[in-house]
Amino acid sequence: MPKINVTVKWSGKKFDMELDTDESPELFKTQIYSQTGVPPERQKVLVKGGILKDDTDLNKLGLKNGHNFMMMGTAGELPKPPPKPVQFLEDMTDAEVAEALDIPPGLENLGNTCYMNATLQCMRAMPELQTSLGQYQGGLSGMDNRSNLVASLRDLFTNLTKSANGFPPLVFWQMLRQSFPQFSQTGQGGIPMQQDAEECWSELVSVLKAKLPKEETEKNFIERYMTGEFQTETICEEAPEEEKVTTVDTFNKLGCHISININYMVNGILDSLNEELEKTSPTLNRTAKYKRISRVSRLPQYLPVQFVRFFWKPQEQVKAKILRKVKFPLEFDATELCTNELQNKFSQAKAKLKEVEDKRIAKEREEKRRKMNNDDSSNTSNMAVDTQEEKINWEDYLDPELIKDVGCNPTGQYELVAVLTHVGRSADSGHYIAWVKKAENEWHKFDDDKVSVVRDADIERLDGGGDWHTAYIVLYKAKKLD
Repeated sequence: MPKINVTVKWSGKKFDMELDTDESPELFKTQIYSQTGVPPERQKVLVKGGILKDDTDLNKLGLKNGHNFMMMGTAGELPKPPPKPVQFLEDMTDAEVAEALDIPPGLENLGNTCYMNATLQCMRAMPELQTSLGQYQGGLSGMDNRSNLVASLRDLFTNLTKSANGFPPLVFWQMLRQSFPQFSQTGQGGIPMQQDAEECWSELVSVLKAKLPKEETEKNFIERYMTGEFQTETICEEAPEEEKVTTVDTFNKLGCHISININYMVNGILDSLNEELEKTSPTLNRTAKYKRISRVSRLPQYLPVQFVRFFWKPQEQVKAKILRKVKFPLEFDATELCTNELQNKFSQAKAKLKEVEDKRIAKEREEKRRKMNNDDSSNTSNMAVDTQEEKINWEDYLDPELIKDVGCNPTGQYELVAVLTHVGRSADSGHYIAWVKKAENEWHKFDDDKVSVVRDADIERLDGGGDWHTAYIVLYKAKKLD
């Protein structure tokens, strides 16, 4: 059944929204929650025959366009004021409270704009991008829509640093639609249609690559910090004597192919780097089978990986979703994806990093043993000695060429800093959320303008396998060398 426009009546108010009857009731309740603030577990949505359950088949309810739902339920309780008026927080403004608690603002949903909000929050995880935007001199009144888009992104990020509550990205949304008309599509009743977050990500990266100011090396942020290089060899399998063709290409993200054999992200990436194709062989003078093998010859500081979860279903005319569980690590060693030459350049730094990590683990075990035995002797002196020993001059272990290449990853080691997830069965429906790392074992979950704190364990649950939030794009950052 096609998507229909429905109205939910609650607490004397009406909320218009779009319902996809092919999706689960859980997703519909999530939509209701995003507009009313009533958590799904408190919602009682009345349907013919009783209350809407999570396993109800929406297609069997006989719903029509314009259907009215009645809902009962209470929104989450507001935080109670401090019992003692002497508490300083109650004297603070909203902006001061947000700053004190260090909870960043979210972005208001302007009507199925969660794909855009999640993309922007993940991009804010790159401080160098915000610095580069701050140097952009363009305004909003020019004739070039894409220049206006970059200016609006700069202003939006600036406003988010000053805001305490959810901020409406109205100007940016307007400029995005002017630059890319596909994001202006509307459904029945003029409601904006859901869009693909990966398409939004890629279009923004392409605009920033073209418009951000160049630096001393005649490269801008995208070209230095988000652009890697492939070395690709094309070999004729039917004519081994034919000379192989070697090319060098650039990339701004890697793809993780998903098949029945893929359980881990690194295997999906490697699968995408090995291709089989057919083309005319100059040696055989006919069409022959070729193998194209790509390996990374430059790793960027920031490495986005897209899980290729959506494929086109011609009969249903939708981008269907692959729900298979594919695990991704919080710390990622990307050397397996690289050329032998680049792996050799990483070798000394990688060995030293392993040595440092082994010492850290041994120290933690020793401290745990002492606590269990109530043995605190010599802790203070040992800590001072350890601090002296752990000071490392990393230039002694890094390859000189990689040190000069500003914006590359000189070790091949990454840590996860942001995840963009999707819940639902189609790229053009469902809901997108951003999860951004703040500190060790502390993340911010950006569900539009609702921001909450989660832990590493919550991030590890985003690997797919069901109707829960599933990683669509993950963003890695080169590990800091302390």
